[in-house]
Amino acid sequence: MKNVLYPLKFQPILKEKIWGGEKLNQNFNKASDSKKLGESWEISAVSKDISVVVNGDLKGCSLQDLVNKYQAKFLGEKNWKRFGNEFPLLIKFIDAKQDLSIQLHPNDELARKRHNSFGKTEMWYVMQADDDANLIVGFNKKIDKEIYLKHLEDKTLTEILNFDKVKEGDAYFIESGRVHAIGAGVLLAEIQQTSDVTYRVYDWGRVDDDGNERELHNDIAIDAFDFEMKNDFRIDYEKQKNKVNPMVGCPFFTTNFIELDTVIDKINTYDSFIIYMCVDGEVEISSPILNTSISKGETILIPASIKNFKLNSAYGRLLEVYV
Repeated sequence: MKNVLYPLKFQPILKEKIWGGEKLNQNFNKASDSKKLGESWEISAVSKDISVVVNGDLKGCSLQDLVNKYQAKFLGEKNWKRFGNEFPLLIKFIDAKQDLSIQLHPNDELARKRHNSFGKTEMWYVMQADDDANLIVGFNKKIDKEIYLKHLEDKTLTEILNFDKVKEGDAYFIESGRVHAIGAGVLLAEIQQTSDVTYRVYDWGRVDDDGNERELHNDIAIDAFDFEMKNDFRIDYEKQKNKVNPMVGCPFFTTNFIELDTVIDKINTYDSFIIYMCVDGEVEISSPILNTSISKGETILIPASIKNFKLNSAYGRLLEVYV
């Protein structure tokens, strides 16, 4: 393995889902002819789904190899001290042709205890939405455990859920413990902790090709709910061109929005790797070691050791993510 780090691209890990569609293939040229392609895992350290580099001298190296070998040079000093050899983020694009299940995720404490995993706090950025498409996030009124369980028993859960009609550019912050679902017709970018733990509480009575319903997790999900959460999940952010516009800052990740129509010099002062998800247009990344570009639906990782680089675009929109 070479000793010089540079901007890294990874092979997308494509996931068929019962609710998936064809937008990831058609819009982002993901290499699949599936009509039920639900997710493209862009950067993953989830066990059995570990990303592999596809560009430059490190082509063929896994994300875990890079973390193990380069440690703080790859993750940043504070992240190496905090996470060791665990890469903390999972980066995805998601296409929901049908509604996803109503679900929630456990926090770090519960996830470690039950699943030896990180918890799952996440955020969504809507890249495209069909007419009248929506997201389900939270409840539409004050709910406690008893009210929730009554609606669950009566099969009237959807009556107390909050449905938000969405459009391109809308963004949402989904803390662990918050009930949520991606609605049919939504294509989005998802940033989350490294976790594949989901508690499914309702699945619309849907069955798979063999006539089987998917497993629900209501027995363990009830302990993961945070019924005290406020309706503060919509992300209000500015869109000043050629500037870093803050979106989310939480203990698990920071996300900024950048719209470019020129060249900007970047100095990595975050003491972290930086991930760029291109959500529109095309952007060239120039570093001392390697120049490359990403277009809509592509992702790149800048190791923490790269302190100076340039972003250049006639038109491009990026989500900038670090820990």
